This record gives sequence, C-alpha cells and structure tokens, in this order.
Amino acid sequence: MTARYDEPNLIAKAGNAVIRRLAEAGVSIMGSRALRVRGRTSGQMRGVVINLMTIDGVDYLVSPRGNTQWARNARAAGEVEIGPRRRARRVAITEVPDDRKAPLLKKYLDRWFWEVKGHVGGLTPSSTPEEIALAAPSIPVFALAR
Repeated sequence: MTARYDEPNLIAKAGNAVIRRLAEAGVSIMGSRALRVRGRTSGQMRGVVINLMTIDGVDYLVSPRGNTQWARNARAAGEVEIGPRRRARRVAITEVPDDRKAPLLKKYLDRWFWEVKGHVGGLTPSSTPEEIALAAPSIPVFALAR
C-alpha cells in the first residue's frame, strides 16, 4: 500500500460535514452512510461519511482519497460503527488484499465516479483492469464482517 492521501479542501470538508450529519440522522444520499471509528491516538470516536458498496452479499468500504485518517483508524481498530447514530452497528472489518481490489474498484467507479472524480488515484470508469490494478495499492478497501 502506498501513502497517497488526497486531502479534501475546505469546500469538500464543508460539504462532507453536511452529508455526514444527514447520514447520522438516517438520511442516505446515493448510498451514503455514517461511519464512526475510534481514533488511533485520541481514542475518541471520529465520524465520516462513506459510500457503502454491497457485492454478492458482502459490504465494502472504499477510501477513494487514499490512506485517509478514517482508513488508518479503521485498519488499527479492526472495527467500525456504521449507520445512523440511533441505530449504529459495530462491525469487524478486514482489509482487502491489493490483488483482489480491481473488480471491486471497477464497480465503485461505475457507481460513484461522479462523486469522487479526481480523487481516486487518477482512475475513471473507463480505466483498464491493468490501470486499476496499478492504482489499487493506493486505495484502501475494507470488507465488513457479516
């Protein structure tokens, strides 16, 4: 895995904060969900909005901006809380190996490229499997336990 992290600008942070508050209240916009994860240093729960992707009955989290704080925290904690605050569920996660990410990333790009364009390692929905495989190490993907 590489250390790529495409940090959001102030406008993106403000927009994400609004979407996160809606997701925490139970309002999903195009698959958005509230995610909370315990901070590695502070131990405090940190919130972010993510797009939950389900493929063949397995839920996946993708960090298109790379090795973000939430991805590093999730990796360290081994679990996340997902869903609205009043109905959040704690779920164990496992990181998907780089060699298994390409088909998952292709589906993610097909669904959410309009939202993450420019922040997903230079990939587009028309990227070749080889291009996706080359970028995969810079995009953390986690599978949620059932």
